Amino acid sequence: MTPRVILALLAFAPLPLLGQARQPTARPGTARIAQTDRFARIDAGGLHTCWVTTNGAAYCWGINNLGQLGDGNMGIARLSPVAVVGGLVFQAISAGSHTCGLTTAGAAYCWGYNGDGRLGDGTTDTPLSPVAVAGGLVFRAISAGSGHTCGLTTRGAAYCWGDGQLGDGTSFGLSTRPVAVAGGLVFQAISRGGFHTCGLTTGGAAYCWGRNLEGQLSDGTTINRLSPVAVSGGLVFQAISAGSTHTCGLTTGGAAYCWGLNARGQLGDGTTNTALSPVAVAGGLVFQAISAGLGYTCGLTTGGATYCWGLNAAGRLGDGTTINRLSPVAVAGGLVFESISAGSNHTCGLTSNVAAYCWGQNADGQLGDGTTTSRSTPAAVVSP
Repeated sequence: MTPRVILALLAFAPLPLLGQARQPTARPGTARIAQTDRFARIDAGGLHTCWVTTNGAAYCWGINNLGQLGDGNMGIARLSPVAVVGGLVFQAISAGSHTCGLTTAGAAYCWGYNGDGRLGDGTTDTPLSPVAVAGGLVFRAISAGSGHTCGLTTRGAAYCWGDGQLGDGTSFGLSTRPVAVAGGLVFQAISRGGFHTCGLTTGGAAYCWGRNLEGQLSDGTTINRLSPVAVSGGLVFQAISAGSTHTCGLTTGGAAYCWGLNARGQLGDGTTNTALSPVAVAGGLVFQAISAGLGYTCGLTTGGATYCWGLNAAGRLGDGTTINRLSPVAVAGGLVFESISAGSNHTCGLTSNVAAYCWGQNADGQLGDGTTTSRSTPAAVVSP
């Protein structure tokens, strides 16, 4: 697996909240290890974005109606980065509709809305600052989605908690504490999607579980699964990313394949045909990372060029237009990125010279450029 492979990508799907007129949709939250100063690792969530620096400080910006920014406030949107309170030292962070992070010791903390137990602290209370995930497990990756969260322990065991689709073989109930994913598989990566989750074993085999009505599990059916099922086709993957109702993976050779719903072209195969098994992304590009979002997908080539495809509302593909694309188009500006993260309606990337850029919908300040103006090309995130 290459050093830049995204270890945990996950979640986007609208989920109604009691008493909330506006609920952010979550994306495949990406848990990554912070490596450089300033914007070390950036993750685009539902309607907010977070990053972690090498000194372990976490920053978030965008909507904060559910306390997902972790700055001790609720309801105050931030148009530029604010520090997560609590003094914890993080190595990774994942933004969904809520936010979770891993400390340097591998302890998981989450914050934001918790009515369905997605924070994993054994309660349904909604904290405005980080709370510890129950159970004392030591994690190496975490993926926060819309209504549940999943993590990988240092030994590769997968645990999930929250509103269902937990993969433990039981019905779609909720759990306020981590439960083990059934099957005893040893994973190297995990990715929480809209209402499904996918994992990649140490041997490169992909498994998925949860909702499958759009074929996002790729087992050749549209039957929901309560425990992991193998992705069809026998491909060996180095990375996997679960989006809203589709999933994408990268083979060890850097070829991109996607499956599931394709109404907006999010599979990138030049059609709008739903696929119940992996189909090759058009164009023959060689990717080092891939991130599936809400109705669209972005990939980072081995040369650092970024391409996106699918739904392009508010300019989330970054090509300077709002035209849906059925196959990959280059993100405008010629920036060389080292990581990329597709959210629910915005995208963010980190350049090789450690500068952060975001593009797409910005009504809640999720682009972090100090405005609420949507952008169809990359805009620089304000440095705190």
